Amino acid sequence: MASDATLTAKATEIESALRACASGDKSALRRIYDAESARMLGVALRLLKRRALAEEAVQDAFVLIWRHAARFDPERGGGLTWIYAILRNRSLSILRDEKRTETREEPVAEEMASEEDDPETVMSKLSDAKALRTCLETLPPQRRGIVLLAFVQGLTHGEIAGRLNMPIGTVKSWIRRSLISLKECLG
Repeated sequence: MASDATLTAKATEIESALRACASGDKSALRRIYDAESARMLGVALRLLKRRALAEEAVQDAFVLIWRHAARFDPERGGGLTWIYAILRNRSLSILRDEKRTETREEPVAEEMASEEDDPETVMSKLSDAKALRTCLETLPPQRRGIVLLAFVQGLTHGEIAGRLNMPIGTVKSWIRRSLISLKECLG
């Protein structure tokens, strides 16, 4: 176990490195990484249970630490607390995203949809999901296409917005409204 003096020195070093990051000092971010990345990976692993997701969370956390170092305020809490709050929030976001994309064991489509397929081709590949197909057909074609891009081809909201040259807010609201309509249709 580390002594109180060691922990205080470490906390002071992290806070100093955060101030340096806010000034654009990349070596300061490296110091934080060297001091905390292994422990951060352990925390993320406990939350996410998968190493690849934990590594992603740590990497994302360091990007956010770098981008937002100027927002760190020692009056509101310690540097270590701030860093681990970023990691925890990023891990929980990844966990939520993973739960949203979990699928059933049995495939919905007979053949996998490729990224080159347009949404209507993807819809025609749906196999035993006649009720889903029927409900999808009740959606306006453009909204149906966005839902299929998101949930069959796995594109993010940002990727869909870029591909269709639409505002991301429109994409998000169309997906949300379409999912509500599909839920009502499927009972």
